[in-house]
Amino acid sequence: MLTRHIDPRRKIIVLSVVAGLCAAIIIGSAQLFIARHNHEQKMDAVLAGMQRWLSDYFTEIARSARSLQPLTTNDCADAASELTSRAAFSINVRAFLLVNEGTAFCSSATGPMNVPMKTLLPALDLNKTLDMAILPGTPMLPGRPVIAMWFRNSQGNSRGVFATLNVSLTPFLVYTVRQQALNGIALAVDHKAISTFSKEVADLRSLDARPFRSVPLPGLPLTVHLYTEKWQAQEIQFALLCAGMAGIITALLTALLMYTRVRPGKEILSAIKNNQFYVVYQPVVDSTELRVRGVEVLMRWKHPTAGEIPPDAFIQYAEAQKMIVPLTLHLFQLIARDAPVLKTLLPQGAKLGVNISPGHLHTENFTRDIEAFRRALPEDHFTLVLEITERDMLQQREAARLFSWLHNEGYEIAIDDFGTGHSALIYLERFTLDYLKIDRGFINAIGTETVTSPVLDAVLTLAKRLKMVTVAEGVETPEQARWLQENGVHFLQGYYFSRPMTLEQFVAWRPAPFSTRR
Repeated sequence: MLTRHIDPRRKIIVLSVVAGLCAAIIIGSAQLFIARHNHEQKMDAVLAGMQRWLSDYFTEIARSARSLQPLTTNDCADAASELTSRAAFSINVRAFLLVNEGTAFCSSATGPMNVPMKTLLPALDLNKTLDMAILPGTPMLPGRPVIAMWFRNSQGNSRGVFATLNVSLTPFLVYTVRQQALNGIALAVDHKAISTFSKEVADLRSLDARPFRSVPLPGLPLTVHLYTEKWQAQEIQFALLCAGMAGIITALLTALLMYTRVRPGKEILSAIKNNQFYVVYQPVVDSTELRVRGVEVLMRWKHPTAGEIPPDAFIQYAEAQKMIVPLTLHLFQLIARDAPVLKTLLPQGAKLGVNISPGHLHTENFTRDIEAFRRALPEDHFTLVLEITERDMLQQREAARLFSWLHNEGYEIAIDDFGTGHSALIYLERFTLDYLKIDRGFINAIGTETVTSPVLDAVLTLAKRLKMVTVAEGVETPEQARWLQENGVHFLQGYYFSRPMTLEQFVAWRPAPFSTRR
């Protein structure tokens, strides 16, 4: 109703802006939700690691204290050797004290003593089986905070073992540097805490920050607090960036689709007539010598008003409007025009990869079209590799006959973007194919622990069993290239070697020596 009485161009603009805003809100909100969820998972992982470390540590201290309990009935002279030895071999123990009838009578650090525990540390409750307190220091080291622990003897009589512990947060400070989202850590008994915010004992009530997570350790009066910002600046910035990009792309695609819907198919024909399409070439290198053995030919559309239109958008549109055949024939003409120059840049037998839609493959003129294309190329110089996309299902009998004819005529066949469509495994089961092109989504999983990683291993294993040549798309780093080499992938292509180039850029291209060494 809002757009009924405005002209078509203004209607396209209004609806495109509305679609862009909706996409921006949805994508931005989703990105914030994902970022928040990932942030919580990361903090929970940090907390779980701390809990395990601290639980193991205090369990070991309790074990040492239990072994010292029989000494609480001995004289200090008899117990000193064992007490000192146990303290020396217990990690981060500053001192063990033996207590009898509420009086500390022997220390692993100073030897014999006679100090009532109420005087030494009134905060501890000797009636408890286990109690803890945080102290600003000890007489020997007054400026270094410690955690004090009381382990009561099972026979009572205010007997037991008292320990002072140097609980170092240094490993977690190092982890804090790695985890930029983590602001600080604190170990607290009641309101007193040892933290990464200060070298002194801190009062949690005086801190401006509020903990993001607080978890007590099982069986201990000790709580672990993690501090972090609820929203990270970089997460908000990234969400805004994603929202902006999604909004712009959605608005442009909406405008394009609405504009071309007014004139179904005519926009494609007009673009062909006005030379708005052009081709780019992305080198494909062999994984053993890292030398260029061919190129994949890709079509691009530079619209006079919309600018560069994403290939996925106009190719799917061309298929939907039954315009994929004239678009592919135009691609053949553009390649044939460049072929004499390409011949000087690529070795004899170089692979020339060209995308073929199933919609074109099943037309009655396909064999004549492909033969005419080969005749337009320099004789016996290129090996044509037809890359079949998965957007539409192939007709089994017709495709099997065509593939047999193509192989007999010397063409090679590749399944493109393996794993992204709905028919990948069906293709492998039903047809004889030469190449399996691994989608960049699987390559990005190299070196990560995502669910995609084992899928890549399975794809490579499947390709080896079927004796298919593998091509990895989207290789962006030397680490990815090295992994692919080591795992037997035959050919590599991606930004690490070169972005897709126009013919002029390809002529001027002087590739630097590629390396995958560490």
